[in-house]
Amino acid sequence: MVTFIACSPKLSLSIKFRFVVGTSIRNIHHSLQYIYTASSGIKSFPEFVAVGLVDGTEVMYYDSNIKKAIPKQDWMRRVTEAEPKYWDFQTHELSRTQMSFINSVHIFQNMYGCEMDDEYREAEGWESFGYDGEDFIAFDLITERWSAPVSQALITKNKWDNDKMKVAEIKYYITQTCPDWLKKYLKYGKISLLRTDVPLLFLLQKSSSSPISCLATGFYPNRAEIFWRKDGVEIHEDVNKGEILPNNDGTFQMSVNLDLSSISSDDWMKYECVFQLSGLKEDLVTKLETEKIRTNRENSTFLIFILTGVAMIVVPVCAACFYCWIKKGEKSLNYLFC
Repeated sequence: MVTFIACSPKLSLSIKFRFVVGTSIRNIHHSLQYIYTASSGIKSFPEFVAVGLVDGTEVMYYDSNIKKAIPKQDWMRRVTEAEPKYWDFQTHELSRTQMSFINSVHIFQNMYGCEMDDEYREAEGWESFGYDGEDFIAFDLITERWSAPVSQALITKNKWDNDKMKVAEIKYYITQTCPDWLKKYLKYGKISLLRTDVPLLFLLQKSSSSPISCLATGFYPNRAEIFWRKDGVEIHEDVNKGEILPNNDGTFQMSVNLDLSSISSDDWMKYECVFQLSGLKEDLVTKLETEKIRTNRENSTFLIFILTGVAMIVVPVCAACFYCWIKKGEKSLNYLFC
């Protein structure tokens, strides 16, 4: 029986929750993230796991079983050239953080971090907290004050607003420390992190009554959009878009479904799936044509291969990272952080 799940990126780096609203998919942005997960009563799963990511790529791992921070990319070993004690420091800090988490009996989440564009201009940053699946309190970098969406957080807000040292520490981390480390990591892992991988695009359908799924898999970086459009205009009705998920080879996948139940087959030619990737100038477009759809009826072997591949990709990731974002107001797990 699972008694609690707690997630927090509280370390010397950061966690990225989502990109800043309004930025173009064509602009290249970079992010630095840390994800902490604490759990209890899960067989064969460590009580505490920490994963560090740069632009969605896992670069560091720690858990309560191995009790050691280890690099997950070869280029991360170069960090010790400038910081000889880097891994010892991370291990020490994560061990301390672990102790503060494993005694919790509630769902506690802390998300904070930074991102910047490819020209290393002014960084965006944030910090927010969640408690038992609800938004609890968030830091506003502009006003340098905390906002409390629930009355239960007002006491915390007043206390933290008056803690000028804490405010200064958060501001310095968001605007200085986090961007500085992000620049270093991008320098060390330039060949791997600054690449662009173009995905394969598939149209899949399980049965004649099922929605059409447009799947893009094998892309990098993880800043992408996928959508359906009709007569050249993006549509939202009868459309269900999934989250970006990691593949086990360092690339990503995402899909968007189109419900055909109210669409005449004569109008299919008006629809097309569009994929956009940061760093890629041209859109990838595939038209909704019968001969392009892979189905159980016509090519079951291919469809099973694709769907099984997706399952094999996602399952190991879930085992390593865990689902830890609790859907607001519900006791179900909603987002996958990896």
